[in-house]
Amino acid sequence: MVEVETAVDSLATEFAAGHPEAMRAAYERHSAMVYTLALRALNNAGDAEDVVQQVFVSAWRSRSTFDPDRSALGAWLVGITRRRIADAYTARTRARRDLDALAAVTDEDPAETGLDAAVVTRVAVGAALAALGSPQKEIIELAYFSDMPHANIAERLGLPLGTVKSHITRSLKRLRSSLEVSEGASD
Repeated sequence: MVEVETAVDSLATEFAAGHPEAMRAAYERHSAMVYTLALRALNNAGDAEDVVQQVFVSAWRSRSTFDPDRSALGAWLVGITRRRIADAYTARTRARRDLDALAAVTDEDPAETGLDAAVVTRVAVGAALAALGSPQKEIIELAYFSDMPHANIAERLGLPLGTVKSHITRSLKRLRSSLEVSEGASD
């Protein structure tokens, strides 16, 4: 029992000190818990995976605020997880509100409202992008609006290249779904 406590204490201390292997060990030890919490709260596997990535990126970036003498690493990660889940709920609510507003506008005849179809499309795309949250929104904007290569995005954001690519793939699927829903609402 003492060996396990010592290993946990050592992991927390190494994590706070910024040792990369401690990040890997923390992920291996706590990612299933973070995923389970996110999946239960959000009821969507893709969103839960995004929360896991956001939690560990946030934890690593803010590791200097973690004090192993004040709390356990797992408890600290649960706190970050709760905030990321709340952020996901906020993004969902905002996206739903934006899509409802867009649907209300698109139900009207564009000629009567003075709206051009291109403007409506831009609003729909903007609302769908805003619903992605961070870092997905930033990654998509860098990739498609700034025409930045994936490797440069990874370097700029301090994320692994594979993470950037998976964010792009999932984000494009979510954008496509959001835009299909808004197009269906306007028909």
